[in-house]
Amino acid sequence: MKKYIAFLRGINISGKNKIRMSDLKLELENAGFTQVSTYLNSGNVTFLSDDNNLKNRIEDMILNRFELRIPVYVVEADVLNDILSNAPEWWGSNSKEKYDNLIFILSDDTPEQIYEMVGPPSDELEKVQKYKNVIFWTFDRQQYQKCNWWKKTAANEIADRLTIRTANTVKKVCK
Repeated sequence: MKKYIAFLRGINISGKNKIRMSDLKLELENAGFTQVSTYLNSGNVTFLSDDNNLKNRIEDMILNRFELRIPVYVVEADVLNDILSNAPEWWGSNSKEKYDNLIFILSDDTPEQIYEMVGPPSDELEKVQKYKNVIFWTFDRQQYQKCNWWKKTAANEIADRLTIRTANTVKKVCK
């Protein structure tokens, strides 16, 4: 069995798409996943499985059980650890002035296509760098509203293609 991490997009935000993590854990266990663990209330789940069609199985289970269409990004733990070991030196520093995120692409878009849609990062306020099929993104906490990527990744035509997690969250679920 392999260890996987699933990131559910857009649950338990501002009272929308509510799923209790204890219920999600139980349903994943009922679906045959083992050693299921959730982190925070925002849809971060680790589990073991031998299955290869995890994304569709989890999305279907959420639709059937919770009547919600929730996009899910699933990554093997070893792959995510490789991604983290190739993070740029400016990412994940725990600086109080910076906010570090990892962007996972839910759609069939490439990081290059997302970059083209969003445009370049704001000079001196944010940095982006792709690695494989993810994008490392850091921005200035105090001036986030001036950051191009902060504004654009929240726009519906782009936001629906992504799920974003903080560096701290991603590092925690990889342990």
